[in-house]
Formats: sequence, C-alpha cells, structure tokens
Amino acid sequence: QVQLVESGGGLVQAGGSLRLACAVSGRTFSNVVTGWFRQAPGKEREFVAAIRWSDGTTYYSDSVKGRFTISRGNAEKTVVYLQMNSLKVEDTAVYYCAASNRISSTYYVMRSGYAWWGQGTQVTVSS
Repeated sequence: QVQLVESGGGLVQAGGSLRLACAVSGRTFSNVVTGWFRQAPGKEREFVAAIRWSDGTTYYSDSVKGRFTISRGNAEKTVVYLQMNSLKVEDTAVYYCAASNRISSTYYVMRSGYAWWGQGTQVTVSS
C-alpha cells in the first residue's frame, strides 16, 4: 500500500501563491509517478500536474502551465510539491495527490491511471 498526505491548502487572493505538499510513504515501486488533481464543486476531478520520479519528467495541464510547478523535495525525496503562482478564482478546488506505478505516460493525465489517493486539501482563491 501507498499512503499520501496533502498539506498546504488555504485561502488566498487572486494573483497570490500557495505551495501544496504531498508526503508519500509505504510500498515503493521501480516506477513511481505522483500527480496532482483537483475537483471544483459540481465538476469532474481533473488532472493538474505530474512528476515521474525516475527522471524528473513533468507534465502539466494547459490551464496551469506556466503558473504551477511540480517538484520533489531536495532533502525529502518522498515529498512532492505543487507551487501555485498567479492564482485565479477558477483555481478554487479540492486538490488531491495521487500515486501511480504505470509505465506509459498516457496514463499520467488520467484519473484511472492512479491507484492511490490522498484525502485532499482545499484551495480557495478569492477575487
């Protein structure tokens, strides 16, 4: 089993920044991918960003590209961060961290590509 715990959510004004953290523990695999998804009220859960641990390759949705950055901790390699800059009201959602051991990057942007999920953290951006 893999456990994921998110932290860092909160309330911020539009244009501001927040950094989310995801602590990953438990069983490890040769290929680990950690992704961030978000779900706004009344909407489907959508892909935000992902990072492949083996080589650091990152993936982003078009809606956050250039504003959000996903990374792993320098000292704590099992912590994955999502730095969110230039936040918009439409970024308001519950943000979920997820882990996958899929090989094909096709799955990295798909909710079904991830077997383990955190409990989520609320991000609210006010106008």
